[in-house]
Amino acid sequence: MSQAPSTESQLLTFEEYLLYSEGTDTRYELVNGVLLEMPPESDANNDIARKLLFEFAKHLPIALLAYKDTEIEVSGRRATCRIPDLLVHTEESKAAVRGTPRATLTRDMPPPALVVEVVSPGQSNRDRDYRYKHTEYAARGITEYWIVDPEVQQITLCRWVSGLYEDKVYAGSETLQSTIVPQLALTPAEIFAEH
Repeated sequence: MSQAPSTESQLLTFEEYLLYSEGTDTRYELVNGVLLEMPPESDANNDIARKLLFEFAKHLPIALLAYKDTEIEVSGRRATCRIPDLLVHTEESKAAVRGTPRATLTRDMPPPALVVEVVSPGQSNRDRDYRYKHTEYAARGITEYWIVDPEVQQITLCRWVSGLYEDKVYAGSETLQSTIVPQLALTPAEIFAEH
């Protein structure tokens, strides 16, 4: 992940981030006022995110699902906006972005029900998903945050309880227990299987 045009001396506000365009299809997250380029995911991580998308689509209305295309403004030292790999809207969060020019859930909008991050290799990526996003998504009041970790073949399901996440780690053939998608009967072994 590389740093884009903003620097520590030229930090962007959230409003400037929403207006930023360089005329390319490069995607950026805004982290504490700094644009960070989001490189393409690995094929394996994309496969995992798509597999979850298709599984969620069996149990939820398609209109409530967002795949790598909805941003969430979160709290940070400065303006911060994340783009999760997969998102499940509530009826209220979907209504809030319906008809807007950009699928961005600002802090004055209702939070989504669930976000999924598939962890990319490297310590900085692990820190971002396990530490920073964990805190940011909890502060937003997102009911469930899934940290899907191909490296260790486990899924950490974080449930929002009284302002904080309570984490449960699932591995192997243990069936995931989601309050957002309760009828989902998937195991980490099935999610991480290559076929």
